[in-house]
Amino acid sequence: MPSELTSDLDKRQIAATFEKAAATYEKHDFLQREIAERALERLDLMTLQAQLIADIGSGTGRCARALATRYRRATVLQCDIAWAMLKEARAGARKLFSRQRYVCADIEQLPLKDGAFDLAFSNLSLQWCLDLSQAFAEIQRILMPEGLLLFTTLGPDTLKELRQAWAQVSNTPHINRFFDMHDVGDALVANGFTEPVMETEYITVNYDDLLTLMRDLKGLGASNAARERSRGLLGKRILNALIDVYEAFRVDGKLPATYEVIYGHAWASEGRSTQSGDVHTFPLAQLKRR
Repeated sequence: MPSELTSDLDKRQIAATFEKAAATYEKHDFLQREIAERALERLDLMTLQAQLIADIGSGTGRCARALATRYRRATVLQCDIAWAMLKEARAGARKLFSRQRYVCADIEQLPLKDGAFDLAFSNLSLQWCLDLSQAFAEIQRILMPEGLLLFTTLGPDTLKELRQAWAQVSNTPHINRFFDMHDVGDALVANGFTEPVMETEYITVNYDDLLTLMRDLKGLGASNAARERSRGLLGKRILNALIDVYEAFRVDGKLPATYEVIYGHAWASEGRSTQSGDVHTFPLAQLKRR
């Protein structure tokens, strides 16, 4: 049984679905783009002279290109678990004098140098971790002291309508489990981050029909990756039953799909923090960010 900070996802399945979705991703990533823009706006409030940036879970490179525009002297390293995503990103980058770099790797096992990065950015990737604490430990490791982590992820109410509909027609999991904001914040502090700032936002996307929602999820690679998922094809009888149940959520002629979006940022400390009752001290300069 997974704890608050772990999941029962199949990492190979995650990588495989994103490999397949690379070519179609940008046809369906309207919500990912919007969330990324809202997250990147938070950098306007921070004084940061970034030279080396890690975009973790970079996908097709939209965020990495935005970061390169914002920090024109910085080198941006794109890191993604799916090689096909990085190929799409590289194809979309400028060919001459590019400061984009690429590495295919798992967020929980980053093959990157300790203390090398000024900024780590992650848009809607942390929800795919098997162990969130391990992911934060890795990001803390690669950040230099007082380096910034800025991220978004999804909370437990994400796709609540679809989750409830599936529960009425199937006994196996079909919607991935998402981490609670408070647990995310606790994991940051436990892994050496200071001054964490967390907030949530609910975004509702309206659809004409359920099949369009499901096509968007598939096109993004956001498929069911639970280890206990059903391995067979979705039968027509089950699909029709799911469509009928989801109709109960229709409002003003539209079917809602709710996303609980978590925005967070925190600063890497010089030493790893713990969850004990010890008193921890940090450089005075950090207090100026408050």
